[in-house]
Amino acid sequence: MASPSPAPSGAVATVPPAHPAPPPAPAWQPWALAGLAVAAAIGGWSGWSAQQRLSQLESELVRRQQDSQTLAQESRLLSKQAQEQAKEAAARAQLLETRLAEVALQRSQVEDLVKSMSRSRDENLLVDIEAGLRVALQQSAMTGSVEPVMTALQTADERLARAQQPRLESVRRAVAKDIDRIKATRVADLPTLAIRLDEAIRLVDEVPLVSERVNAPGPSAAAASATASASQTASDVPAGTLGQLLQWGQQGVQMVWREARSLVRITRIDRPESMLVAPEQAFFLRENLKLRLLNARLALLSRQTSTAQSDLQLAQGALARYFDMGSRKAQLAQGLMADVLMQANLTTTPRPDDTLAALATLGAGR
Repeated sequence: MASPSPAPSGAVATVPPAHPAPPPAPAWQPWALAGLAVAAAIGGWSGWSAQQRLSQLESELVRRQQDSQTLAQESRLLSKQAQEQAKEAAARAQLLETRLAEVALQRSQVEDLVKSMSRSRDENLLVDIEAGLRVALQQSAMTGSVEPVMTALQTADERLARAQQPRLESVRRAVAKDIDRIKATRVADLPTLAIRLDEAIRLVDEVPLVSERVNAPGPSAAAASATASASQTASDVPAGTLGQLLQWGQQGVQMVWREARSLVRITRIDRPESMLVAPEQAFFLRENLKLRLLNARLALLSRQTSTAQSDLQLAQGALARYFDMGSRKAQLAQGLMADVLMQANLTTTPRPDDTLAALATLGAGR
């Protein structure tokens, strides 16, 4: 409101007219004022409540935002840890896969090594059996006996039985077949045949030649028998001159008869050349026959059956031609040579061909 301006000096003061009196206030105004006050109070309280709720909401939002940030940080940390753990798990998985691959490779290598060792053991067994059979064949060829081959086959059968490998059953069947075949084969004993030839060689020096037969008694034997008969006759004849004359006459006749018989000898000779052997040639004839028998012995020990048989046949021919076959020693030598000649074909030792063939088949399939 504007204040009244002061009156100028020298002017007469005037009194303003009085205002009219205000009308009386209506009856509802206090109530309106009270309602307004109540409304204002309610609005203030509502505003204060709203302000409080807003403050609470703000603080709650701040708290939740902080919690969210904390959770986000924790989530990022956990995510980072999870990523790191995932990386570690992936690395471990890769390492495990690598180790698993190495273990699988080592297992395959071990299996291959076991198979190789098993196959190598079988191969070594086959090689040992074959080498043993080869050595046994050489020993059998040198000794002329089947015992080395039989022993080698029996040893091979025992080793194959201990091995218990199905792939070696064919070799075992071949070994059994060779054992049966060798047992059924008759083989002459070379040492025995050599001893018989040695005995025949010894008898060559004792067998008489046809040209030096001693069947008939010689002159000395005739004289001795004449003397014995004369002495027996003298003892039987009575003493006296007549008896002595008779005795001398009988002795003279007997002596003349014996001398006549010793001058002529009748002998059947089938081969005239046997009687033409001079005494100095008899030594060389015996030595040639012994050399022939020695050659047959060497050929027999060397498994040269045909050569041995040829030498024995020639020795038998020489013995029958130049020596007296009526003597017991000549017959004994002839029998020894005949036995050796008959058994010479049985000196070939059988070979384990089936076993060697089975070993060669398995060796080719390795």
